[in-house]
Amino acid sequence: MILPGATLGMLGGGQLGRMFTVAARTMGYRVVVLDPDPVSPAGKIADRHLQADFLDPAALDEMSRTCAAITTEFENVPAQTLDILARSCFVRPPADAVRVTQDRINEKSFFTGNGFPTNRHAVICEADDLKEGLKAVGMPAVLKRSRLGYDGKGQWRVGSPDEAADAFQAMGGVPCVLEEFLEYRAEVSVVLARGVSGEVRAYPPGENRHVNGILDSTIVPARIPSGVSHEAVRLASSVAERMGYQGVMAVEFFLMPDDRLLINEIAPRPHNSGHYTLDACATSQFEQQVRTLCGLPPGDTSLLSPVVMKNILGDMWGPSAPRWEEVLQHAQAKLHLYGKAEPRKGRKMGHYSVLDRNVENALRMSQAIFERLRADAE
Repeated sequence: MILPGATLGMLGGGQLGRMFTVAARTMGYRVVVLDPDPVSPAGKIADRHLQADFLDPAALDEMSRTCAAITTEFENVPAQTLDILARSCFVRPPADAVRVTQDRINEKSFFTGNGFPTNRHAVICEADDLKEGLKAVGMPAVLKRSRLGYDGKGQWRVGSPDEAADAFQAMGGVPCVLEEFLEYRAEVSVVLARGVSGEVRAYPPGENRHVNGILDSTIVPARIPSGVSHEAVRLASSVAERMGYQGVMAVEFFLMPDDRLLINEIAPRPHNSGHYTLDACATSQFEQQVRTLCGLPPGDTSLLSPVVMKNILGDMWGPSAPRWEEVLQHAQAKLHLYGKAEPRKGRKMGHYSVLDRNVENALRMSQAIFERLRADAE
């Protein structure tokens, strides 16, 4: 076990890295952040910010010498970086697990190869693959970049062969996955922690709402049948076990009208839909990230209160910052801002959570707060 007083490394300096840093320093650890951004939100509050590329030899050498263990806040850190660092210190999650989630083709192969339910899909490596892919998947379909897509970016809905060809060309002809378009009932995610001993602690499933491909809000507990909730936790836990995973991960599902669950994707890190755990659970997902990184057993994941988490995007800024008093005047609302200097359209600037004994009341209050913030931005 790695105990307080040790130095931990974080690859990536965005909001997830920032919240990890808060949790780690609260527990008594030092934190070194590696991120090329000079105004990195995590770098601002870490003990040390290495402003360098993720493959910079000098930066990796310093992390190797000073950090007892290293983790990451996003899956697109080069797997080579993880391999280099793993030679001299603990790296969690392991590079092999991150490799699976960095590439949709690898991820879909992992699902089908291990018998996990997912949607119909086809691998598209060149334009000539589209004809057979559309035959296998059907139309309409969704064409997704195999790598570097997030928050709805790198995805095109297509309704004809010509549209599919245009989308493939627009994405630069890079490898893609063509997926069937699903008329699902809800999107659900399970965030869990798996320790070095194999112990899994899962949070209750969250019901997610997206706007323009970006997570808008998460409702917990999810308003789904209890049997579906248990199955989501079982499947997510099985994914982590099959991967030999160590750390915090999220598994996203589509819930179909007949109550079937189809796995959409995996995030090998804390997840936006798990931010509610900061205020509504016995142990936050970021404390779990510290605990699993340091070889400690995962903490209690009990839900202390129903909760709704709402994202705050850069769209909410008008001539001035939003009127934060619209959130802070409510005793049941908890505001979290990420320390980002420049608000931009679609950029995640913060979130707030509303707690209530009744989740529908929490949802109504969350929406009412949002409408007042949005009115001030327009």
